[in-house]
Amino acid sequence: MGANIGTTVTSVLIAMDLSMIAPVALFVGVFVMLFVKKDFIKHIAQTIAGFGMLFWGLDTMSAAMEPLRDSEVFIYFMTNYTNPIVGILIGMVVTAVIQSSSASIGILQALAVQGLVPIDFAIYILLGQNIGTCVTAMLSSVGGKTNSKRTAVMHLLFNVLGTVIFLLITAFTPYTSLLERISDNVSVQISSAHVVFNVVSTLLLFPFANWIIKMACILVPDKEPEDSKLEFKFYDEHLLTTPPVAVEQIGKEVVRMAYLARDNFDRAATALINNDTSKVEKIESVEEVINFLNHGITRHLVKINALDLDYSDAKYIGRLFHVTNDIERIGDHAVNLSEALVVRNNEKLAISDDAVAELDTMRKCVMELLNASIKSFEKQELTIDEAKHIETLETVSDNLKEKYQNAHLRRLNEEHCETRAGMMFVNTLIDFERVGDHAKNIAFSVSKKPTERVSVDESLVESY
Repeated sequence: MGANIGTTVTSVLIAMDLSMIAPVALFVGVFVMLFVKKDFIKHIAQTIAGFGMLFWGLDTMSAAMEPLRDSEVFIYFMTNYTNPIVGILIGMVVTAVIQSSSASIGILQALAVQGLVPIDFAIYILLGQNIGTCVTAMLSSVGGKTNSKRTAVMHLLFNVLGTVIFLLITAFTPYTSLLERISDNVSVQISSAHVVFNVVSTLLLFPFANWIIKMACILVPDKEPEDSKLEFKFYDEHLLTTPPVAVEQIGKEVVRMAYLARDNFDRAATALINNDTSKVEKIESVEEVINFLNHGITRHLVKINALDLDYSDAKYIGRLFHVTNDIERIGDHAVNLSEALVVRNNEKLAISDDAVAELDTMRKCVMELLNASIKSFEKQELTIDEAKHIETLETVSDNLKEKYQNAHLRRLNEEHCETRAGMMFVNTLIDFERVGDHAKNIAFSVSKKPTERVSVDESLVESY
């Protein structure tokens, strides 16, 4: 819808006769671009030069089309082929070929100004141009992410439905007569028709936005489970042209990576505790996605960091570098637990019921810490109470590790535990504790001043 509004603004500007000042605007814009160093002023100059080129080009194009007035073939075609479907097809094909709705509308207005296209037929061409403008988005989405394809399909659905609506309006209402009353200038009439199309279509179709989204999801379905995709879900390299959007979308990929690592840790820890080897393959496949995201995100963070970012975005990108590393390490600890599970199963290592209960208790503590940390990072806000809660959980995790290591030594001395199984138990406690450390780092990446370490009494440890 936003893209349609942008094209509408262009058509309005084209309808204004600014050809006299076009060379001046072009000269001023280019002169300033060459001799002024400030980026802000340069951007303004580029805009002025762009408008100058646009109107000068349109004036040249309009003059070049004057000979068509005397072309018998062209006149015959325009007077005999006034079928709405033919007009729509012409608009679609021309816009699809030049891949610019603004340019195709400019051509249509130039033809109309020369008296070569009557307004009643220009309306149908205009409707076709609105559909043809979707071709660029459709081509850009080829080979892209699922959401990119769905966005292109939604754009197409919106314009096709809008065209159907206006075919009915044109057929059953004095729509063309109303446009002719607005102005004697046919270029203004075409511009007005374009404005009306986009405004009315948006108002009529907005209540059905959810339906359009569902239709796009049906037409472009997910092909595989989300955590199995070796691809970005939110970020696309084309977004580098709009740095603020690129920053926001790469942040979503980091959050996605965090949840994948969290789930894989829980999956691996639970499988190890229950001696369930059926999850090993899943753990490995998710770790492959985590590694893919880690390398891809890091590479694109470097590219984004080289762009012209405002202060807050630059700080956020810096945080993402550190957080991505912590998330990747959580994924590695999940792999460690999976490998320990395979060793336990292959060597038939027996773990006492007390040890199993202790591991599960510490797993729950670390999972609570992970959930709280990722939630804080996702919303980019860490309140004092949340910071204290996360600090407390991390301290409890440390204390549980020490407590359970001492309990293990006691069981080992009393010969209630095998040495090999005991080593695996201690290494697992270390993996759990380090995951807690990384989770805390993720949370406090949001905060400038971490809280002081919380003193935790034994009763709090016993509550887990």
